[in-house]
Amino acid sequence: MSTTTVDTASPVLEARGISKSFPGVKALIDVDLKVRAGEVHALIGENGAGKSTLIKVLTGVYHHDAGELLHKGKLVSFAGPRAAQNMGISTIYQELDLVPTQSASRNLYLGREPRNRLGLIDFAQMSRDAEALLRDFQIHADVDVPLTTLGLGTQQMISVARSVALDANVVIMDEPTSSLEPREVESLFRIIDRLRADGVAILYVSHRLDELYRICDTVTVLRDGRLVHNGPMADLPRVELVSTMLGRDLESTPHRTRSAAPAADERETMLELRGVNWRNRLHDISLTVSKGEVVGLGGLLGAGRTEVGMAVLGAEAPDSGTVMIDGSPIHRVSPGAAIEAGVALLPEDRKLEGIFPHLSIRDNIAIASLPRLSRLGLVSDKRIDEIVDTFMARLHVRATGPSQKVGTLSGGNQQKVLLARWLCLNPKVLVLDEPTRGIDVGAKFEVRSTIDDLAKQGLAVLLISSETEELVDQSDRIVVLKDGRVVSVLEADRISEDDLIEAIAAVPAEQAGDNRE
Repeated sequence: MSTTTVDTASPVLEARGISKSFPGVKALIDVDLKVRAGEVHALIGENGAGKSTLIKVLTGVYHHDAGELLHKGKLVSFAGPRAAQNMGISTIYQELDLVPTQSASRNLYLGREPRNRLGLIDFAQMSRDAEALLRDFQIHADVDVPLTTLGLGTQQMISVARSVALDANVVIMDEPTSSLEPREVESLFRIIDRLRADGVAILYVSHRLDELYRICDTVTVLRDGRLVHNGPMADLPRVELVSTMLGRDLESTPHRTRSAAPAADERETMLELRGVNWRNRLHDISLTVSKGEVVGLGGLLGAGRTEVGMAVLGAEAPDSGTVMIDGSPIHRVSPGAAIEAGVALLPEDRKLEGIFPHLSIRDNIAIASLPRLSRLGLVSDKRIDEIVDTFMARLHVRATGPSQKVGTLSGGNQQKVLLARWLCLNPKVLVLDEPTRGIDVGAKFEVRSTIDDLAKQGLAVLLISSETEELVDQSDRIVVLKDGRVVSVLEADRISEDDLIEAIAAVPAEQAGDNRE
């Protein structure tokens, strides 16, 4: 795709040829970005694209390895976030950077509290100023109570108000609507419109296409740490935007021919979600996965894919709805109850939530099986060794032996060890969240072959992936999510990358008339 630029005004903040590396990873490679006064500039890309790293370079959290930063046309080098803030660059993070035990007024004026003639903090004046500021943003909250007593959406809006109140000339918003209700989203958009009118430059990070097309003037797309597109938002159709993010050319995407899926009444359902609503992130989710079937979950980051996996695992009770395993509802919602019912889950972040890197392969595989192998509190080492050897051979785990520490294995072999851990329990339902992320091509092939084999052996597999190719190649059906809702289901005869990308990019019917194409 050709890269276009917009030069209608001098940029307030500019990055030229920015590169940033970490051990073993090139996070940014020669990236350019220009954010202009009165412009809402979208910065988008999938996980690992480099968005967060670029934001941290722009705000002084990281120092770039190569390239230049310019603020109002002058070269700058920020010693830290405070230096960037002093220049007028304010950031609203997805993870709130507030002090939860302090009041809204203290958070709004932290580090710049009004003082009386004696130099002491004037709490009464600070409360009055805070009330006026929140009223101006149409935020209704008691400014003198701890933030922990307020809703997450209100806290997010307070974070927005604090950043805007700093007289910033650049405001960076990282997924600012992730915790907001629709009414609060509208309030945020009014604030953005006002900032735009006041000449503030806004860098807006979001995976919600409807928001991007509604409020953004310009878009920069990153993929694998590189700039792949920059230009007017209105000039980039939705399907082309999604295909640019994912790195797929629609014209060259092959269609896969599939045999017809069994009729619904012929399937033996192993997993069923009925009208599940969860933490304002999932809305009326209903889906089924049958014995021997691989059902893919598609959608952009933030669509609710991982949340569905968490709901199946029982990480938290749904607000309403039912999760059923092999025809029986899970009444006592907890990971332990879900595992006992036959659910196994490979988490998205295997290093943080999966493996125990300093323990051996043997310990990592056996740890979930210990309660079942225990007799009067004793566990047979011989039985553990038999199970470990069996699954290391079955999944072709490449290692010097069972005693090797998991942290020293390749990513693909770590993933196999996690699979072995859960297969020891003979699960009925296997939830795989990004099972091939961060592993090499050969290991991906092996993991995907293993998934096929497990399905053939009768497991019901729910496959969560941001790779369209993986979903198309692996899935018997694909359920497409958007903003926590099911928006499309692709059956066997409609599974192709073209169809999947178009389903992800589709405008909801009720919004089609309100959004720019």
